[in-house]
Amino acid sequence: MLDRLLDVVRAGESRALVVRGEPGVGKTALLDYLAEHASGCRVARAAGVESEMELAYAGLHQLLAPMLGRLQRLPGPQRAALRSAFGLSSSGSAPDRFLVGLAVLSLLSDAAKGHPLVCLVDDQQWLDRASAQILGFVARRLVPESIGLVFAARVPGEELAGLPELVVEALGEADARALLDAVVTGPLDARVRDRIVAEAHGNPLALVQLPRGVGPAELAGGFALPDAMPLSGRIEASFRRRLEVLPADTRELLLVAAAEPVGDPVLVWRAAGRLGIRAQAATPAAEAGLLEVGTRVRFRHPLVRSAAYRSASLQARQDIHRALALLDNPSRGLRSAAIKAMGQAGARVWRFARWVAPCRMSRRRRARPPTPMAWMNSWHHIRTGVASGCLLGQGGSPTPPGQPGPGMLPRSAAAPVR
Repeated sequence: MLDRLLDVVRAGESRALVVRGEPGVGKTALLDYLAEHASGCRVARAAGVESEMELAYAGLHQLLAPMLGRLQRLPGPQRAALRSAFGLSSSGSAPDRFLVGLAVLSLLSDAAKGHPLVCLVDDQQWLDRASAQILGFVARRLVPESIGLVFAARVPGEELAGLPELVVEALGEADARALLDAVVTGPLDARVRDRIVAEAHGNPLALVQLPRGVGPAELAGGFALPDAMPLSGRIEASFRRRLEVLPADTRELLLVAAAEPVGDPVLVWRAAGRLGIRAQAATPAAEAGLLEVGTRVRFRHPLVRSAAYRSASLQARQDIHRALALLDNPSRGLRSAAIKAMGQAGARVWRFARWVAPCRMSRRRRARPPTPMAWMNSWHHIRTGVASGCLLGQGGSPTPPGQPGPGMLPRSAAAPVR
């Protein structure tokens, strides 16, 4: 089905497809297959990031950033709407989403004129709502212009309703046993093999990852993990075990990459340099197949990102976010785009971020205006509770009952913006 999609796109037609399945079933691998086999095509990729779900148009910006040099070719109203959505103009009102959708459709059509264009969007369930709506709008209006638009999602959002689907099923028992035999090199008791196959429920990532870094005694005990733990939790736990054996600076680099929301290698390395992490720290992570650093910083699987982030202490997370917040972000306009999308609430968060981002820094540095990345990371702090120490002062204690929790602003920060 994927090969047929590529053939049709190369022949001048357009297609949209939704690849759906549970975590670890192989959706990302299928998108990688499309990228590797899309010879003669331009490939644009984006992935939903859970921490960016409140940033309107963040996913769309990630997908279209390489094409923004073509904006001048769009009709005036469409160009103005897209520029406003990405914060590239000073328009005081939120952009018309219908015009933004038309602008994206026109931009993709223009990009596909020289070569067929294949757009791959992973983890669609974590896209911000504005991006999900626009991409769904575009997918239903593709015309014969050599454009392929493929989404991967655990449970597709309503924005993709009615689009063709490819449901990725779990492996059958025979295939699951063959895959397990390929990854477990040592002797394995038949009864233990049966239990592993039963617990993995045919999930390829579970079969590959769960036995890694586990000794014979733990294998005999069913990975030494509670039977009630969800499969995604067990996979993440297996990734954590693999992270624990890495050097300390490599684990810290993985935390930087997990906290940086757009996979920008320049920002990751600048933050790493600020923290004293050398380039050699990436080698063990690459050799372990956990992280890939190229034009984008990519984790092998979203659960690797989750494991790297959740396994770190609160203080370590705060240090990483602080290092990222102090960097200048070349992707200008995200701050104003998000503020426009969230209106008064966005402006209040931005004003509050002027204090949160430089938390615990000297008054001399505090006077420096916050950068777009500072805004993004401060907003992420507020939503996830990572900056609880900043929100509550210097103590860093958990949010007490009755006080503003993650994603909420204290009353002192909720006054109208003057």
